[in-house]
Amino acid sequence: MSRDSDAEPTPRTEPLPGTLPEALRAELIAFRRDLHMHPELGNQEFRTTAAIKARLEKAGLEPRVLDTGTGLICDVGSRGSDTRPMLALRADIDALPIPDTKAGVAYRSTVPDRAHACGHDVHTASVLGAGLVLAELDRQGMLPNPVRLIFQPAEEVLPGGAPDTIESGALEGVGRIIGVHCDPKVDVGRIGLRVGAITSACDRLEVSLDGPGGHTARPHLTTDLVTAAAKVATEVPALLARRVDARAGLAVTWGRLESGHACNVIPQHAELSGTVRCLELAAWREAPDLVHAAIDEVAGMYGAKTVIDYVQGVPPVVNDAAVIELLAAAMTARRGSPAIEGTEQSLGGEDFSWYLEHVPGAMARLGVRTPGDTARLDLHRGDFDADEEAITVAVELFTAAAQLDSL
Repeated sequence: MSRDSDAEPTPRTEPLPGTLPEALRAELIAFRRDLHMHPELGNQEFRTTAAIKARLEKAGLEPRVLDTGTGLICDVGSRGSDTRPMLALRADIDALPIPDTKAGVAYRSTVPDRAHACGHDVHTASVLGAGLVLAELDRQGMLPNPVRLIFQPAEEVLPGGAPDTIESGALEGVGRIIGVHCDPKVDVGRIGLRVGAITSACDRLEVSLDGPGGHTARPHLTTDLVTAAAKVATEVPALLARRVDARAGLAVTWGRLESGHACNVIPQHAELSGTVRCLELAAWREAPDLVHAAIDEVAGMYGAKTVIDYVQGVPPVVNDAAVIELLAAAMTARRGSPAIEGTEQSLGGEDFSWYLEHVPGAMARLGVRTPGDTARLDLHRGDFDADEEAITVAVELFTAAAQLDSL
């Protein structure tokens, strides 16, 4: 699609080259299953990195491992005298620290308490497959512009592996970037697209409360930290809801509250931890100061001293309209416009957002649900799995986008 014209694109009369050959399709499924059986956590993806590197080198490509030691980037095609910015395809390669609970599956994780429960193995196989198909098109002189493959580590570790990947030079020479994320609510063969924010900001919050404890018979001589912690847990979210525009969706949700050891002793220490999520980028930038002030205000009413560790994680993924248009054109060229559906903004976080601080881009939701399946599996669950036809869909989407990006 033209980047410089608002005119309607000329309808294609012939199919785009670059569909997935059956032999490569079977290889990519086997590659995905191998990754699924050997999941590795963020910044520990040495085996995964080596497997990707070996396959790219077998295809005659020259991948470069990132400075952090895991993850890699690889350019497909020669730039020559053409200095047009490249399109980048991004995959995340890390797994989650949870057990794989699927039953009767031959490719179940072999590593205790480790699982590809977010579909990163599908993302990885898809970008790998797209790179291999595009490399073949390049050998035939049919790749109009070089494409960069980005295999990023540590997406699940705040603030994500994207900043280190960018620091390693992943975006040098890149003009736009695209990616997909598995969505078990969308049927395989379809993608979900949305202009604007498609995910939310996600931060981590740790709070310590301290004060003199004592006997429960004389709470007036103590700082009642149990009550103080309970008030912070309930009143801080309510207070923030009145200090931020409700449309910003700023929400504090606690996952842990600990204090005390005996029923008749008021403790000297309490801890809370949780997440801060936000729908809007502007409100996310203000969130640390707002949350600090609200916690100090509530805790101060009970005489508790606070130590707040606010770790700002990732901003929302804000999809660029022109890149969404590119993805829509690519999917339409492959499977027709009925294969595209609208999608909602989620409260989940994704470090793909860091790339969009530097270049325009977009993330699509990749359908991985087998049509008719009523299991209603979700991400970050030990029983999560994907219909592997999604790999074919993603490869076709990426290869079509790579060709249409330069038209």
